[in-house]
Amino acid sequence: MAGTLKFSRAKKLSDGRPAAEPPPVRSLNASREIAMTWLAIVVEVVTSIAVAYGLWGILHQRFQRGGGLLLAADISFALSLFCLLVGSFIYQITRLGFFLRLRDHRPFSRDKLEAVYDSEPHSLAVLVPSYREEESVVRHTLMSAALMEYPGKRVTLLIDDPPDPKEPEHQKSLAAVRKLPREIDAMMRRQEKIYLAELKKFLERARMPFDPVFESRRLARLYRGVAEWLEQQAASYKGVDHYDAIYVGRILLEPARDHRERAADFETRNRSAVNLSQAQAEHEYRRLAALFSARLNSFERKRYENLSHASNKAMNLNSYVGLLGRKFREVIESGKLHLVECADELAQITVPDADYVITVDADSMLLSRYALALTHIMDQPEAERFAVVQSPFSAVPGCPSSLERIAGAQTDVQWIASQGSTYFNASFWVGANALLRRAALEDICEIVEERGYPVRRYIHDRTLVEDTESAIDLVVRGWQIYNHPERLSYSATPRDFGALVIQRRRWANGPLLIVPKLLRYAVSASNRRRRLPEISLRLYGLTSVSSAIAMALMLAIPYLDSRPLPLIWLILAALPYYLVYARDLKNCGYQRSDVLRMYAFNLLLIPISIAGMLKSLQQAITGIPSPFVRTPKVPGRTAVPAIYTLVLALAFPWFAYSAILALRYGGYAMMAFQIVNAASILYVLASFVHLPSACKDAMADLSIRFATEDERPSAVPEPSRPSLAAHRA
Repeated sequence: MAGTLKFSRAKKLSDGRPAAEPPPVRSLNASREIAMTWLAIVVEVVTSIAVAYGLWGILHQRFQRGGGLLLAADISFALSLFCLLVGSFIYQITRLGFFLRLRDHRPFSRDKLEAVYDSEPHSLAVLVPSYREEESVVRHTLMSAALMEYPGKRVTLLIDDPPDPKEPEHQKSLAAVRKLPREIDAMMRRQEKIYLAELKKFLERARMPFDPVFESRRLARLYRGVAEWLEQQAASYKGVDHYDAIYVGRILLEPARDHRERAADFETRNRSAVNLSQAQAEHEYRRLAALFSARLNSFERKRYENLSHASNKAMNLNSYVGLLGRKFREVIESGKLHLVECADELAQITVPDADYVITVDADSMLLSRYALALTHIMDQPEAERFAVVQSPFSAVPGCPSSLERIAGAQTDVQWIASQGSTYFNASFWVGANALLRRAALEDICEIVEERGYPVRRYIHDRTLVEDTESAIDLVVRGWQIYNHPERLSYSATPRDFGALVIQRRRWANGPLLIVPKLLRYAVSASNRRRRLPEISLRLYGLTSVSSAIAMALMLAIPYLDSRPLPLIWLILAALPYYLVYARDLKNCGYQRSDVLRMYAFNLLLIPISIAGMLKSLQQAITGIPSPFVRTPKVPGRTAVPAIYTLVLALAFPWFAYSAILALRYGGYAMMAFQIVNAASILYVLASFVHLPSACKDAMADLSIRFATEDERPSAVPEPSRPSLAAHRA
C-alpha cells in the first residue's frame, strides 16, 4: 500500500521461543506527516528569528556596557545555539524529503522482482569483510547472504585475521571462521541438487503435453519442502539473544512462511480451476533451482605478500575487487607467497567477474528480497548513473540493555533522515551494506604503491569513514547514490558503553577531513544554484559532528542574563524538533518518552565525538592516519578509557553549580537548562554507564598511563578492546 511500511507479526518457534519482530514502522499517512513537517518548519523558522532578534538585543546592550567576558560568553552561546538550530532545521528538511518520497513510493510487485529468473541476470558478487569476528556473528551474515534470493550469486568471506596467529584462542577462532563458508556451501549444494533435478525433469516433461494440475501439485509439494527445511534450520538453532531471534525470525522463518503461502497458492489454483501455464511453471522451477544456488568461499589477502596488508576494511575490500574477472597462480618468491596473474591453463585460482557487488559487514543481515529489489532498481534505464543503491540498516530489535536500545532507536530514526536526503540527491554511501555498480568502482579506481607493490584502490582508506569519502569521489565523477525506502537489512548496535566509545569515536574521526574535497566539488560543479540543497545537506552531513562542540560550549559557559524572553523563545524553538522526533520514535516502534532518553544519550556522545574530531585534527596536522579499531560484538563488557568516565563524572557537579550560579544572577533560562542536564547526566551514569566497572577500568587505565617504565606490564591490552573475561562471558 502506498505510504505504508509493514512488517509481519511475530511467530512462535517450535520450542516456544518468540521469533524476532523488527521495529514496527506503523501505517503512516504521508500527506498528514508532510503537513505536520511543514508546520514544524514554519514554527522553527519564526521562533528562530525571534530568538535571534532577542539575543541580538541582549548582545547589543552587553556590548554598549562593555561586557567583556560576559559578552564573549553570550556570543559563544549565540553561535552554539545557531549551530543547533541549523541541525534541527536540517532534520526537518530531510524528514520532509522522506515523506514526499514515501507518498509516491509503490512496492515492487513479485512479478517485477522475479523477472530475473526468466533472463540472463547480471553477475553478482557478495563480499563480507571480516576481522576477528565471532563465529556466530559471521554465520548469521553468511546464511542471510546465501539465502538472499538472486540466481548464481557468489558469496566470499574476506578473512582479514593474521593468517598464522600465535595465540591458541585466535587460532581456534580463525579455524572456525575458515570452516564456515565450506560448511554453508555444502549445505546449499545438497539442497540445490534436489531442485536442479526437479528442473531437469520438468524440462524433459515439457516435450510432452503440458499437465497444469500435475505441475501445480508438484510445485506446491516442492515449496512446502523448502519451507520445511528452513523451519528445521530454525528449530535446531540454539539462540541465546536478540540477534539470534532476528536471525531465526526474519532470515529463516519469514521466507519459510512465504514459501508455504506460495504452496497454498498453487493448491488454490487447482481447486478454483485456474490453470497454470507452461511458462509460469518453468519460471517456478527455475526459481526453486536458484534458491540454493549461492556459491560460498573465503579469501585471505594477508596470505599473499604482494596484496595490500593495510589494516582497514577498505583495503580488504579493494584487494578482492581488484581480482575480479582474473586468473592467478600462487608463486613463492624470496620465501613469501605471491599471487600472480596468469594464463587460463596455469590458473590455480579463478575469481569470476561481477557486474554488481554487494558489500555487507560481518555483523549485518540481509533480508531475502534485498538483492532482487536493489538490482531491479539498478537495472532501470533512469538508474544508469546510480553507483550505489542501498537500504540503510536498521537496529536489531529486542535489545536487553537501555544503552543498546537507545543507540538502536537513534539508528532507526536516522534511517528516516537518510531516506530524506535521497530526495535532494544528497545521500551518502553507508558502508554496512550496499549494492555497488562495478563500472562506477572502476571509474574511481587508483593505482597506488604499498611496500613496493602496486595495489588497486577503489574505496579510499585515508579516513576511518571510507564509505563517506568514496561517496564524494563518486559524486565528483557524476555518479549518484540512491536509498531504497524499505527496511531490508539489520546491523549490530554497540552492546555497552565501551563498544559505543569505539564505534562513535571512529565515526567522528574523518568527516571533517573530507570537507575540502566537497567544497572543491561545490565550486567546480555546474548548475551550482540547482545543486545548492545537495551541497548544503552534504556539507552539514560532514560537519554535523562539530555540533558536539557547540553543545559542549553551551553546557560549559553559563548564560546569566535575567530576561525571560530567551527562555520562552528557546523552548518554542526547540519544541518542533523534539515533537517530530518523538513522533518518529513512535513510528519506529519506540516510546515517545524515549526522546528524553535520546537527549541524555546525546550528552553521552559529546566527549566521544570531540575525541574523534581531535583525532581528525591530529591526522590533518601530522598526516598520519588513525588506526582502524573494530567495534567489539562479544557479550559482556568492553573496557573504557579513563577520560570518558572522568568527563561524565565531573559533568554533574558542574551542571549543578551552573544552575545555582544562574539562580543567583537571575538567569532562570540557564538554571532550568542546567537542571535538565544534571538530571540527564544522572540518568546516563545510572542506565548507560556501568559506573562501578567503568571506575575500575579508569583506575586500571590511569595506573598504566602513570606507571614507570619498570612497573608497566610487557603487554598491555588496548583499553578499546574487550577484556578476556568479556570474551569468556
